Formats: sequence, structure tokens, C-alpha cells
Amino acid sequence: MSLNQTPRASRYHIAFLGRMNSGKSSLINALADQDVAVVSPVAGTTTDIVHKAMEIHGAGPVVLIDTPGIDDVSLLATARIARTRQAIEKADCAIVVVDATTGEGEPERELYAYLEEKQVPLIVAVNKTDLVDDKLSLSPRSRHSVTNAPYIEVSAKTHRGKEELLRAISTLAAKAEERQGPPLVGDLFDPGDRVILVIPLDAQAPKGRLILPQVQTIRDILDHGGIAIAVGMEQLKQLFSGKNSAPRLVITDSQAFKEVDQIVPPATPLTSFSILFARHKGDFDLLVKGAQALDLLRPGDSALIAEACTHHPIEDDIGTVKIPRLLNAKVGGELNYKWQKGGDYPEDLAFFQAVIHCGGCMLNRKAMCSRLEAAAAAGVSITNYGMTIAACHGILPRALEVFQW
Repeated sequence: MSLNQTPRASRYHIAFLGRMNSGKSSLINALADQDVAVVSPVAGTTTDIVHKAMEIHGAGPVVLIDTPGIDDVSLLATARIARTRQAIEKADCAIVVVDATTGEGEPERELYAYLEEKQVPLIVAVNKTDLVDDKLSLSPRSRHSVTNAPYIEVSAKTHRGKEELLRAISTLAAKAEERQGPPLVGDLFDPGDRVILVIPLDAQAPKGRLILPQVQTIRDILDHGGIAIAVGMEQLKQLFSGKNSAPRLVITDSQAFKEVDQIVPPATPLTSFSILFARHKGDFDLLVKGAQALDLLRPGDSALIAEACTHHPIEDDIGTVKIPRLLNAKVGGELNYKWQKGGDYPEDLAFFQAVIHCGGCMLNRKAMCSRLEAAAAAGVSITNYGMTIAACHGILPRALEVFQW
């Protein structure tokens, strides 16, 4: 992905839901003005989740998510419907596509109830209106009254209602923008302040480029008028060895927390990229309490280590090696670990005493909040990599001080 492209995690996620052959894929193709999803008159053509990134005027960068039909009864129905539910977990809004020739029924009623439970705003797109006799046409509200959501008559074939649907999406996106969490780092300094970013160039650093959290943090500093200064470990030592004026804030990769803490004077605020993302993406207080609850773990307890992306682990991988090593040292014995990588998230969370999640840079805020809520509902403490590392090194209070926590 080019650094000039908006990361998927920062885009407004729109899930297209509905029965098989209601025209979800065709409608996505019509909105995107290209063949994004495979379409066919055969019901059940969409068998897995398909994502399409695009720009919508008034909504900005978005992701259109095509999903399998909610009425799938094939041998793979359970797995496909589970995928659809995963799409809903990260959706900022939903477009429920209803076939105008068949109307709504129990599948739609159940879907509306589930979306309401998950607090996902929705728009009902009554598709295939080109197949309905115009003489029978009434207003969408009079013909469809199962939900109070807006009803828009569309035709993926003729593009009828396309502009109206796009405007409705923009309206929901604008409302969602008002409910977004705090900026990544921009409220922690004043315009003109220097913010130091410590970026270790170790074996895990990708050759020739910065990782996504670093790029997003730099951009947020610039957007808020700050001066971003990226340094390696040796440059950091030089920075604090002379009589240079202290920066407003130092942000480090969590894996270098211990070393950076020893270099940066106590009077200079210090935190990590991962902790910034904890506040930006989800429930900060819940994650802090989860880090504090690590003190309650005992040898033999079960811990889930969850990563939102998939990568090939190296010899000293943070999730499979470093964090288990730190936690075992903290609790004085071995914990029982399970690892979960990628978009899947286990449902049996009550089995664990703690969930240690990555920073979530590849997840949008809705998806991250859904994961936090699932852990809270199961009564399991949850925190993230950065807070875990800080807690294991005994520097969590310092890492939280800049947030006045």
C-alpha cells in the first residue's frame, strides 16, 4: 500500500447485507463504477467477504464490504454467516439490500434487530426496482415499515437512486465523525512543540520503510502543528546528553520502553505508539485497568494473545516470544498461552484470565471497540501490547502520565 493511500483501518466501513441474490454485489459495483464483486443470477455467488476501498464525496475514504447472504442454507452456511457477523462487528454503517420483487420478511427483521443490538446505523436499499411495475409503485415508507431506517429505492442495473444512496451514506458518515474518539496524539502538545519519535532499527523493523503506527503518528503531529523528530536509539542518547531543550513528548516503540525510559529524564513525558492507539481506537480506561489486572495473574492462568494482522514471526517476535517472556517473569511462572491472528476473534473468551491485544493499527475503531466489548461481556480483563510491556517493566504510571490518568 502506498503511504499516499488512506489505510483501511482509517476508512469508514460500510457493510452490504441482505439475502442471497438481492443484488448486494451488483449494487457495490454500481456505486464503485467498476466490477469489484463477482455477480451472477445464481444465488449464493458471494461466498466470502470482499472489500473495496474508494472515496465518496462528503464521506471521504470508505471501504465497501460485500457479504454472503443472510439466508444461506448450504453446507457452508454456518461459516459464511459467521463471516457476515464479523463484517458487522467492524461496520460503521450497514446497507441492507432488499429485493423489491420479494420484499422484506423474517430474515430482514432478524438482521435489523441484530444491527440495533450492535448499534450499527443502517439504510435500507430496495433494489431491483426496474423489475417492479411502476403502476404499483408507492413510497418506500408506505411499502416497507419493518424498521425506522431510511428506505431508498435503487436499481443496480439502471443506477436509479444511486446519488440518493450516496448522499445518505455521507450523512451517516458525518454523524459518525462527530462521535469519533480523540486524535492520536494532537491534543497532547501545543503547536510548535517538538515531539520525539523513537524508532528502533532492529530486526523487526521493515527494511526501507516505517510501519503504519509511526506514519500515522507523524501525520497527526503535523496536522496539529507540531514538529515531529524521528530518531533511533543512538540519536536519542545524543539528544539528551547535551544542553538541548527538552521536547514536549517522547513516543517510543513499546519494545524499546525499558531502554528509552532510562535515557529520557523523568521530567519529560514518555509514552508509546501502542498506548496512543489504545486511546485513539478504543476504551482507554478499560485497557488501563486490564494492564493493572496483570498483577492478579498466577502461573497456569490462561492468556490470549491476539493480533489483528498476520505476519511471519521472526526469532524474537513480540507476540509469540517477547510478551510471553515478560509476563512469565512478572507472574513468576508459565502462563497457558493461546494465539489468535488475523480477522478472526474467538468466542470462548470466558476461558481466559487475560487478553493481550496488539495495538490494532489494522482495525478501525468500530472493530476494536467490538473486541473490547466482547472481552468485557465475558468478564475478562483486556489490555494491549504497549501497556503490557510498560506494566512488566514497572513504568506504566509514567507511560500514562501524559494522559493525566
